[in-house]
Amino acid sequence: MRVILFTIGDYPLRAYGTIIAIAILLSLGVALFLAKGTEYRKHLWDIVFYVIIGAIIGARLWEVVFFEGAYYSQNLLESFAIWKGGLSIQGGLIGGFTASLIYCWRKKINFWEFADILAPAIIFGQGVGRIACLLNGDAFGSPTGSNFGLIYPPGTVAYETYGSQALWPAEVWEGQWDFVVFGILLIFKNRSWPRGFIFLSYNILYSLGRFLLEMLRGIHQGIYLTSQPRNGRAQA
Repeated sequence: MRVILFTIGDYPLRAYGTIIAIAILLSLGVALFLAKGTEYRKHLWDIVFYVIIGAIIGARLWEVVFFEGAYYSQNLLESFAIWKGGLSIQGGLIGGFTASLIYCWRKKINFWEFADILAPAIIFGQGVGRIACLLNGDAFGSPTGSNFGLIYPPGTVAYETYGSQALWPAEVWEGQWDFVVFGILLIFKNRSWPRGFIFLSYNILYSLGRFLLEMLRGIHQGIYLTSQPRNGRAQA
């Protein structure tokens, strides 16, 4: 676990942001491979821009409205300060899907077919992204009450919250579940299904795993796609 990988002069290169950037690039690579031979491949380089913008907007809105509405209602201008942190994965997914839907509508292409191609790439990116949470020491679980579990080092939110207690490896298991879902979706792609089946299967399987793992979470403030939340501490 390493919140800051290294520094370049006075600039710290944070593990979270670095891994998230890698996750996006790998996810795009998987999407390009899966879209090979289809009319949708040429759209991937364009749609990724829309998805990133939509995800950031959706993630911030979800954070501001649902997770810390009381604070931001008294500090409206800080609602736009995303560099101070607070981006939820729930809102990010909804915002990204909405942006994709708008793009498909404007380009007059079938959203469900495109979504079926993208679904395995999305969950793959989420799985890689959980490595960022582990390095950053966030999205941690609650105390196990035994010697089993992850013990986070000083400087992480997990340590500030629970100290040297062993915690359930919630973020590790969620990442592993994401890769399991990725494999299942690849198997599904070998058969013919109604349009949207693979995309909806992704949503159901991911939600099921997230629902079960949420019971082990040590914090219940939602998942943040950021390395510097409003309070200056790293969370996910």
